[in-house]
Amino acid sequence: MTEQFDMGALLAQAQAMQERLLAAQAEAAEQVTEGQAGGGAVRVSVTGNMEFTSVTIDPRAVDPDDVAMLEDLILAACNDAVANAQDLSRQAVGDLGLSDLGLGGLGGLGGPGGGLTAGGS
Repeated sequence: MTEQFDMGALLAQAQAMQERLLAAQAEAAEQVTEGQAGGGAVRVSVTGNMEFTSVTIDPRAVDPDDVAMLEDLILAACNDAVANAQDLSRQAVGDLGLSDLGLGGLGGLGGPGGGLTAGGS
């Protein structure tokens, strides 16, 4: 006896998963995380939506004779903040694996390194 493929059930599961993904992304977008550099001398806050909300610089990090160092610290703190925000997004959608859809034969899409991310790329 052969099981019949139920396209309606598959589409319903896909729609439910899409709704959970959107909700998880919205939740991650509201969270704020911080990046830092120079042992906390420069701190940058960013939302899960990649909106930078604040920059804090310890006055001891400001050396008028070495502006390049401060620029490097700010850049490093921004990169750290973005990495932390991306981690928030990955964690928010991590529990939404594609295994719910029964699509295990799609070459690992959605699995570790499978190519699907919260950004849809």
